[in-house]
Formats: sequence, structure tokens, C-alpha cells
Amino acid sequence: MSTGDQREQHLRYLQRAVELADHGMRSGDGGPFGALVVRGGQVLAEGWNRVLATNDPTAHAEVTAIRAACAAIGSFQLTDAIVYSSCEPCPMCLGAMYWARPAAVYFAATRDDAAAGGFDDSMIYDEIGLDPAARSMVFRQLPVAGAAEVFSSWTDKDDRTPY
Repeated sequence: MSTGDQREQHLRYLQRAVELADHGMRSGDGGPFGALVVRGGQVLAEGWNRVLATNDPTAHAEVTAIRAACAAIGSFQLTDAIVYSSCEPCPMCLGAMYWARPAAVYFAATRDDAAAGGFDDSMIYDEIGLDPAARSMVFRQLPVAGAAEVFSSWTDKDDRTPY
């Protein structure tokens, strides 16, 4: 497939993500965000923001699509898949993508476009790099017996599945 054909294919999938964003927003499910996961030219799953429909603040389009795609293929990793999003992923969705490990992420609108529409994540991006004690929300580490030791137990576990 030529570079021009690949670009057109990416644009078609991004257009579908925008259609999903519009659908979810118009249906009242949540904000104007859509996403799909594609592998080998096959759409594994589609999703749109369902925060309002489910009262779940994590039901963003990308997370919804990732969950459905992983369920469809029976794996927690989206190796060789591409995530297409109607908008640059928020910090939570970005984290979900790194955990799911797709080969690439393509997005249409920018975080600045989202901010102009009332979805400004800049404070979260700013807070991530801060020491927990310096964040605007209370984050306090309190040592509890055994909390760190479970990680040693995990690394010693013979039948663990690394991820």
C-alpha cells in the first residue's frame, strides 16, 4: 500500500472516530469523543464517550474502545493494533494506551480544540509531574505493613503473566 493510500485509510478511520463522537454526544451518552481500534485492516471495536450514560468518569471513548477490543481478541494487549481517536487523548486515556500497547495512535482534534470546547486537561498534565504532596488534590503516602512486599511476591511468582 502506498503512503498516499495509507494516509487515506488513516483519514477514513479518523472520520469514523469523529462520527462516533458526534453520535455519542447527540445521544446524550457523554462528551464529543469517539475512538476505534483497528488491527490488520479489521475494526476490532468502536467506542464513544459514555461518561453520562454510565456515570463512570473513566468511560472515555478511547477506554471504551480499548476495553471492547481487548475483550474481542481475548488479550489485554493490542499489539499491532492502531487506535484512532477523534481527539488527542487525555492523560487517563494516554495511560490506558500505554498499558494496552498499540502500535500507534492517530488523532484528529488537538487538546487545545478540546479545551476550547470545555474539556481542558491542562491542569492534569501539569499535576502529573508534581511531587504528590504538591498536588492540588490531597495525595499522601502512608506506609502500611506488607504493601511493598506484595511486589516481591509478584516477582517471585512462577506463574505470573508480566505486563
